[in-house]
Amino acid sequence: MIQQATLNEVRTASELALLLWPDNTIENLLLEMEELLASERTAVFIAYEQGSAIGFAQCQLRTDYVEGTNSNVVGYLEGLFVMSDYRKKGYAKQLVEYCEQWSKSKECTEFASDCELHNEESLAVHLKLGFQEVNRIICFAKKIN
Repeated sequence: MIQQATLNEVRTASELALLLWPDNTIENLLLEMEELLASERTAVFIAYEQGSAIGFAQCQLRTDYVEGTNSNVVGYLEGLFVMSDYRKKGYAKQLVEYCEQWSKSKECTEFASDCELHNEESLAVHLKLGFQEVNRIICFAKKIN
């Protein structure tokens, strides 16, 4: 079962997000997730198996430039996670389909995502889910005094 998260599920969504982004803290994610769930520009979907949360997807509307798109507003997959025991069973595909449908309901005609260059697993999942690679970049930064 997949359902759109509500403010009542902020802890569940945050705990799943922590599994995807372990460098964060549960306290920070709880605050961030509460803001996201209250926003009309963001949606979080949670996958449940026998009453237990086993995955989530977070999407939002982007109005800044999105690589490889031509629209002013683009649905964007910000995060996707399925617990390892439930992978390769179609949950990621279902979660992304819910995000795409939500984006369509917000009048988007394009849906996009990204992953780090070294994240081969994420690249493979994106390609399997029907995304097409549109560009690769290496970003640089330095301190200036």
